[in-house]
This record gives sequence, C-alpha cells and structure tokens, in this order.
Amino acid sequence: MSSIANIFFNNAERSPEKTAIWCDGETITYKELSSFVKKWSNLLNSNNVKYGEHIGVLLPNNIEFVALMLVASNIGAAIVPLNPTLPASAIELAFNSSDVKHVIGITSSMETLNKENLKDATGFCLSIDDENEEPNSFINLIKNSPETPITGTKIFGSEALILTLTSGSTGEPKPIVLTQKNKIDRAHAACELYSVTSEDKILAATPLYHSLAERLVLMPLLIGATSILMPRFSPSMWLKCVKEQEVSFTIAVSSQLSQIAELLASPFLPEINSLRCIVSSSALLENHIKYELLAKLKCDFHECYGASEIAIATNLNIVDSKTKLKSVGKATPNVDVKILKEDGTFANAGEAGEIICKTPMLFGGYYKLPELTKSAMFGDYFCTGDLGKLDEDGFLTFLDRKKDLIITGGINVYPKDVETVIAQLPEIEECVAISIPDDRLGEVVAVALVSKKGQEINLKTVKFHCAKCLADFQQPRKYFIIEKLPRNAMGKLTKHALVEQLTT
Repeated sequence: MSSIANIFFNNAERSPEKTAIWCDGETITYKELSSFVKKWSNLLNSNNVKYGEHIGVLLPNNIEFVALMLVASNIGAAIVPLNPTLPASAIELAFNSSDVKHVIGITSSMETLNKENLKDATGFCLSIDDENEEPNSFINLIKNSPETPITGTKIFGSEALILTLTSGSTGEPKPIVLTQKNKIDRAHAACELYSVTSEDKILAATPLYHSLAERLVLMPLLIGATSILMPRFSPSMWLKCVKEQEVSFTIAVSSQLSQIAELLASPFLPEINSLRCIVSSSALLENHIKYELLAKLKCDFHECYGASEIAIATNLNIVDSKTKLKSVGKATPNVDVKILKEDGTFANAGEAGEIICKTPMLFGGYYKLPELTKSAMFGDYFCTGDLGKLDEDGFLTFLDRKKDLIITGGINVYPKDVETVIAQLPEIEECVAISIPDDRLGEVVAVALVSKKGQEINLKTVKFHCAKCLADFQQPRKYFIIEKLPRNAMGKLTKHALVEQLTT
C-alpha cells in the first residue's frame, strides 16, 4: 500500500499551488509543503534517524508538527507526541516507556529535560524554533538539505506512525500504537461518513498530541483538501477562524461547542455561512445547546462516540434522529457495537453493560504491553471500559465511564496523577481527585483533602505545588478540605458519596 507521505506527494503533484495548511496566519501550499517534507526527511536520514525508530515530539499546534507527521511516514519512523507543558519528569517517563531515541521540539520544553533520565534518547535532538544564523539552526539545516526523494525505504502500512500516550504525568504510560494503515483507514472512514471532499476546508482546534486533531489534519492532506489548524482554542478565535477561513467541516469536542453556543447568543457576531457539517465528540451535549448551534450555524450536526483505540464507533445525525437525542447514535459502517454483561454474555436491548466494539480501524495494540492488549479484547471486540446500553433500534446510550477518568476540555486527566503529586506534601493524609461539572469545559478537576492529625492545610501552598508539578490541564479548579473520606464497610472509598457530599 502507499504510505501517507506518498499519497500526499501525489496530491501535491496534482494541485501544487493549492493551500495545504493554514495556521495562525501562515499558509503553505502543497508544493511548498512537499518540498519541506522531502528536505526534512533527508535531514533526519542524514542524522541517523532510521526506519522503525521513535521520535519524541514536544511541539505546539503549528505547520511544522503536521509536516513532521508526513516526514515520519516518509522514512518509516514513528512519532511520540506529548503536551509540551507537561513536567519534565512526566515527559521523561513517557519517552522511556515508548523507547524514544530522537527528540524534536521547541527549545523551552527541551531545555527542561534531563538527558541522563532518558535511557534511550541518544540520537538526534532538534529545536525547530532555533532560527539564528548558526549553521546548525533548524532553518539553515533545512535550507541546506537536499530535496531528493527518499529511496530504499519500503513502507508496508503496518509500521507504527504515532504512539499516543493514554496516561498522564505520574501514572504508568500506555502507549497506543497507531499504524499508517490505521490513520489512512480512519481518515477515509470519516470522509465517507461525513461526505468530506477535496473542496472542503477542515478545521482542527484541539491539540495535535491527541488522535482527533491528528486525524483532522491528515484527512485533507490525504484527499487534496485544505487543513485549517488553530494554534489554540477560544470560542471567539474559533468563530473568527471559521468565518475568515471559510471552514466547511470540523469535529470538535463537546466542551468547545458549549462555549461556542454561549457566544453565539450575542447579536453582534457576523453571520457564518461556510459550515457544511459539524461533529461533536467526547461527551453528550445538552439538547438546548444542539438546537442553538443548529439555529445559528445552519449546517448538518452530528454527535459521535469513539476512542483512540477504535476511532469513531457510532454516529448520530441530530436532524434525522430527533427522537434519539439522548443517545450517541448507531454503529458506523463496518463497525459492530455490543454490550457485554459482567457474566461475559451479550446484553439484550435496554440492558446495561460495558460497551465493546469490533472495527477494522482497531489500533495496533499497547506498545510492548501484550498482556494489557490481550486483556483489552473480548475476542475480536475492544473493551472500551465505558458503560452503556443499546435500544431495540441499535442506538447506543452512554451511561458512565468505567475507567476512573476526568475529561476536561476534551483532554484526559487521570485522578491518580493529581493525587500522587498532592500526596507529596507532608501535611496531606489523603487526597482524592474527582470531576465536577463545568459550563465551559464539561468537567473540571476538584480535590478533596484530609490533613494529617495535628496539622493544617495551607491551600496557597497546595496550589503553588500543583502549579509547579502538574500540567495546565491537570490543575485542580476546586479544593475541598474535609475531615474524613466516606468509605464502605470494607474500608473502600465510595467516590459517588464523596461527589454527592461536595456538590450538594
């Protein structure tokens, strides 16, 4: 099969002057991006970045990040992208678990790393924001690199292209392997599902170290369309970008759309008429928000359910399924969704259990974790860890997360990561991180704190410690000091009782 890079190169030959990517006021044509990718591929080859090796990536949303995905495809390497705001210890842990050998990023993030803690990262390190006139600056290295096509590297499609990390800063990382074939199949499946063509302008407004944005920037490059990439999200920036860049299609996380709907209530906003289709992901939107978006944006509106391991599994067309708005839709083409009961049998319509999915877009497993990969499967079905039920028409209702996970602004936060950091403080006896609803972000992190006997908790100290040791998205937004945690007769924490105690 053709690699992602070769499919892109073919599109570049057909439409060399067409805009490939717009990001934060900068544009690059297919011809320019093709040249950049070829030069960068040769630069990495000349610095002993080899087929099958892993490149750690610490980049914000920018054109270079997208180009690097194509470069990795072109040379048969894999990238391991991380949030560059993570603490150095978290980055080092993630890179070690993923056998990262080379690192490419921005200087501010790379300078925080202790190379002695990176057991395998002994290869090429490159800061892409180094624009001085030194011979080894990125701009000069690219300028002096040849544009000749890479030869001698046969790409089969089964190569890992991206290792997406599922855990946060202190939990044991679980790298999800996504192959080139995964990415191609997922992009084409989304294009078919939502009738995306080369005429579309496709917006990505979430971080590129997550699989959603990666899919949204690869989709246009694989079909000859234009990618619109936001460097960061705010509802006003989103609306401005959609208006000015004439965006026609996007998949957005539900918390973003909630903020956008709130802003749309203003009578002073200019009319947006370019949007053809919007898909909401991550969590179910309230009905009034859906109708607000439909009324103001005047486009097709869908909701979907999925995961990094399986991509989009179900889809709901809001207009065509008005009686099913509490569901997340029906299984997409070639995907089978079932509900697995605790006794290992399939549930009947209306019965609750774990959502499991059989899909041709299944991930390549958890990197070097064969037992974990095996335990995540029920035959050919992936066990999502989510609870749900199917009705008699095959519509899936999402009930809850079986996994102990907080999703804030579409980004996963693992409570254990927050708890482990706060527990480092000597006055803390116990700490529990929970989610509480939030109008802007869907849910945010809150922590319940119990002090050691005879000691007091200084919240200013706790907040300073969190700011120092946790990434921005992991920061607790609410702090509760309580005398003791609720537990059952077995001494196990009853988290639902704690949530009820703190939110009522």
